[in-house]
Amino acid sequence: MDEFLKDQIINCIKYLPSNIIKSYFTPTFSEETKLFREKHGFIKGVTSANENFSQIKEAGIEWIREGMPAPFLKDGSVNPGYTEFKERCLSFKENGIKVMGITPLPSEYLRNGLDMREEGGEERLREMSRFLINDLKGFTDGLQIANELGMPRFMIPYNMKECIKFLGIQLSEMFPLRDNMILGYNSAGPQVDLHLGMKPYHKYCDYVGFDMYLGCFFSLPGFVWLFDVMVRYLWAFTGKPILMQEFGYIGGGKPKTKKEKLDILKSYGFSSEKEAKRDIMKFVDALPPHFKGHVKFVCGDDKKVTTDFMFSGDMTNHLYKELPAITVIPGMPHTPEGQAKFFTKVIDRLYKLPFMCGTIIYCYTDFSHCGYCGQSDCPTETLWGLVDINGNPKPSYYAVKEQFEKIK
Repeated sequence: MDEFLKDQIINCIKYLPSNIIKSYFTPTFSEETKLFREKHGFIKGVTSANENFSQIKEAGIEWIREGMPAPFLKDGSVNPGYTEFKERCLSFKENGIKVMGITPLPSEYLRNGLDMREEGGEERLREMSRFLINDLKGFTDGLQIANELGMPRFMIPYNMKECIKFLGIQLSEMFPLRDNMILGYNSAGPQVDLHLGMKPYHKYCDYVGFDMYLGCFFSLPGFVWLFDVMVRYLWAFTGKPILMQEFGYIGGGKPKTKKEKLDILKSYGFSSEKEAKRDIMKFVDALPPHFKGHVKFVCGDDKKVTTDFMFSGDMTNHLYKELPAITVIPGMPHTPEGQAKFFTKVIDRLYKLPFMCGTIIYCYTDFSHCGYCGQSDCPTETLWGLVDINGNPKPSYYAVKEQFEKIK
């Protein structure tokens, strides 16, 4: 983890400021993006869609983004989950909605017997890449290779160099066979080390994806103009059409008081953060099963890494089921109305950038439980939707509909 952070910091210092400056002297017109928009349109998509096809299309949404499991199990048999994924894709396609498929993470392939690092593993990954691009024709209209491989929880157990190779192998094998399907990969934030390593493979990309969640994570404020800065940097750095692969804004949540936080710690048998840090593994063992499993998956048995993960980053928000007061975009509170205002402002800004080829919103529907900590009252991963858990449109649904109707 320390080496991972060190590499990120070094490369950010070396390349990020210079490319931000360069972006303001780089022509914003992109012939490749112009041709992309002419052929595929400006992508107007969402993740985590339900199957209310008419409601989705009524909002002007034309794409959904969907993750897939490994196609085959360890014994070589077809994975039933992969078959279900294809059936779900087909249901959207039959209702006039395009599909961006997300290929399996390294850990998903490992669970099912494919490890690029083993003898013969690289060739097996090449074969799997060719299989996927051919097998998914008619089911998906685009592929995103894996997801945010600069983030530890998605790249485990590979290191960054192995992740770059993992992406590059798949892109290079799929690109000549893709026909009308579009190909690319994505990053969480600027992720300079990832994009630097991917430079030799950009020729196999129809787009480069970018995920950004200002004012929602890391106990930091956000500013809408930072969207322009970051996507301009990525355009200058890669020269490829930029797809906002994930972006959104939490529609609820507030800070917790000191007493409320202390009550949560006490519910796990600890009287303070200091005490929890002193016996961090015991503290993790006291967490709800889903929360504990996620922490163990990312941190293993490393006490220092676990302590930092739990109390020096975004996991603290999951622990206390809060959004700190500073975690916000000024003028856009974490309310249904503030969420709507966010989409009204940001979609318009992104569409006007001529090197942008689309936006995919996270996400279409609220969730009943947080995907990371498993708690039903954790705002960090439950209140992103354009519709609530019963499928009722929120103000953000109508804001997105209004903005997408302007995009032709």
